[in-house]
Amino acid sequence: MEEMTANELQAAADRLMEAASALERTVTRMAEQQVTLAAEAESQVNRIVATVETQREAELERKLAEAEEKIAELVASAQPAGRKTVPTSMATMLAKQGVVMDSVEAGAIDGALASLSIEQRIAVKSELIRAGVLNPSDRG
Repeated sequence: MEEMTANELQAAADRLMEAASALERTVTRMAEQQVTLAAEAESQVNRIVATVETQREAELERKLAEAEEKIAELVASAQPAGRKTVPTSMATMLAKQGVVMDSVEAGAIDGALASLSIEQRIAVKSELIRAGVLNPSDRG
């Protein structure tokens, strides 16, 4: 009876070993499947992100083009028209010095401003340039 028990124990141990081997193979297969599934999921997520980024880039490029177009329109409309004006006080001061505002020349302005300090001449010429009466190249 003891031999029978030993044989039975040996058979049970063999079955347990086979079951353990089967479990190990199953765990290995499951780990491989998990790695494969994770790689596929990451690939799909990357494709989705790339699609979203491409759409966002296209939208941003469209908005940039619209903004550049609007800036160009605003710059074009900001160009001084035919009429150029200066503050009344400046026009009066220049008229007292004999400078006519219809045809201003840099030499006439320099002569009219000769009695002013350098800082005051710079300020007057800057205001004339801002008003569009004098070209920046005529600054002198």
